[in-house]
Parts: sequence; structure tokens; C-alpha cells
Amino acid sequence: MFSQAPAFWSKPDWRVAALSPVALVYGAVARRRLVTAARRQVELPVLCVGNFTVGGSGKTPVVIALALEAGRMGLKPGILSRGHGGRARKPLLVEPERDGAELVGDEPLLLARHAPVAVTPDRTAGARLLEEQGCDFVIMDDGFQSAHIHMDFALLVVDAAHGVGNGRVLPAGPLRAQIVDQLRYADAVLRLGDGHAADEVVRAASRAGRPVYDAALAPRTPDRFAGKRVLAFAGIGHPEKFFVTLRGIGADIVEARSFPDHHAFKEEEIRDLLTTARDQGLALVTTSKDAVRLGEGPASVEIRQVLEVVEVEVDFASSETPRRIISQTLEAWRRRKSSL
Repeated sequence: MFSQAPAFWSKPDWRVAALSPVALVYGAVARRRLVTAARRQVELPVLCVGNFTVGGSGKTPVVIALALEAGRMGLKPGILSRGHGGRARKPLLVEPERDGAELVGDEPLLLARHAPVAVTPDRTAGARLLEEQGCDFVIMDDGFQSAHIHMDFALLVVDAAHGVGNGRVLPAGPLRAQIVDQLRYADAVLRLGDGHAADEVVRAASRAGRPVYDAALAPRTPDRFAGKRVLAFAGIGHPEKFFVTLRGIGADIVEARSFPDHHAFKEEEIRDLLTTARDQGLALVTTSKDAVRLGEGPASVEIRQVLEVVEVEVDFASSETPRRIISQTLEAWRRRKSSL
């Protein structure tokens, strides 16, 4: 619906009132979908990692962290993704060396570095494909509100710095459904990062009896950016989060450029980035998601030779949190299987 969050989603604006009648209808439809969805049973345990809102909340590194922990627990995890931004319509097992972001989306390419990834709008077919690959545990990236598949455990991620914006439902705000409606079908909440914007969600989760876990995103190699003069660019849900991270590890951002979420970079845009950085003596720095969307043209090949990517990982406040979430997913799956 929106490639970038409208400004009125985070501050008072007349458009919020104007869109409220439409949001009321959207919220009622979203509530009905959550209540009446015929979620199909699949053979494998399913852990869903979703969020309350449209836009970025940090789900991708959370999915990666949970997949790595599942592997350490002796499981063979597979990741289920819709492949947002890609054009694949039939179930497809992602092969990073073969597939590009234009086919499977940017996030699946990153996820496929850590576990098998099936991309398809049909989550049931995707789960079967992962099972055929020998996976015994499914982590579903997104799909909490809409995927027609049974979830044994649903973890909703919320950005501590941005929260849920103005707290209104689409299109008056960023919420996919009312918070109370979403919490009714969630098993836990993960507050990611620093800030108090998510306090309302945390209080609502507490009232609903849902546990709230805390974590932060941490750059893997922060020292190499300290003192470096950079041209930073990002096309993610909240580009400013990336710029704040860079400044936090000591980078001198001389120029910052924001693009829409999941932006497919054009050759002329890439050439302009190269020229500007060269003329000003700046290092080009971006996110891992943006790096996989640079295409295959001459400028794309050139920028990859000089581009520096900030890789991040999830640092959980309690190291036991990922194992606890996976264990609870397995327990719910066993109960489900025994009741059939």
C-alpha cells in the first residue's frame, strides 16, 4: 500500500481523521480475518515471526537468530517467506547463487545464507517444499495476519524507537489490525532496540498475559567504520535507523540518502552514488538488504567492488530467549499432533 511510511502515521494530521472511516472498515475486516481464518494444519512445527504494523521492524535478523538457535538445538530449520518485492508465484526454493532479488525478494536472499528458504504466497505448499528438503522445523517470516497456515507459536516484533506510530489501523496509521485483536492470537512480543515508543504495546501485552522479551540489533564489525567519512544509503522501512546505527559506531556520515522500502536500484542511481562518493572521497556504505538489490548492470558490478555493508545481528537481553521460544513452539506442536 505504501512504499514509505507517510509522515501523518507518526504525528497529528488532518488526514488521520479523514481516513478514520476507511480505517474502521479495514480494522473490522482484519479482525474478522484473524477470527475466522481457516488455518491449514501442516506436518511440521511452525514458528511465526510477524509484526503489528506494515514496514520494517527488524524481523529478518530475528528470523536468522532463531534459525541459528534451532540448528544448535539439533533441528533442521527451514524458512517460509512470501518473497515481498519478488515476482515468483509458484513455490520456489531459493538459491542465492542463481536467484536475484527481482525474482524472490531481498529478504529471502539474506535468509537463505542461514537455512533453506521456500518462497511462495501459498504457505502450505511452501511448508511441504521445506519438508521435502528434510527440514523438521518451519520459521515463517511474516504472515501472522493473513497466512492460511496453523501457527504453533506467534512472536510479534515491535521496534522500541518507532512503536506502532499513531496507533491507528491502515490507512489512517500503520497497524495491520487493532493491537488488542492481534495480541489475542499472539504468544509473545519481542521489543527490539531502545526507546519508549513501544510502551503502549508492552502494557497491552502484559494485560493480555503475553510475555515480552527484549533484544537489540548490534553491528558485527563496528570498529572498521569508526572515523570513516561515508556516503550512506538505505532503502528499508526506516532508513534513519541505519544512519543512527552508523553514527553510533563512529562513522562520519557526510551524505545520507534514503530510498523507498525494497527499492530496486536503477543503473543511473547507482552511477550517481559512485560519482558522488568518488568526487567527495567518501566510502559507500549500505545495509545487507540493499546490497542484494543492486542488480547486475555495469554500475552494479562496479559498486560491489567498493561497497561496504553493515551486517547486524540480534543481541537478546537474555541468551535463553531464543531457546525458550523454540522449545515452546515444539511443545505446542506436540500437543497439536496428539490431539489429531
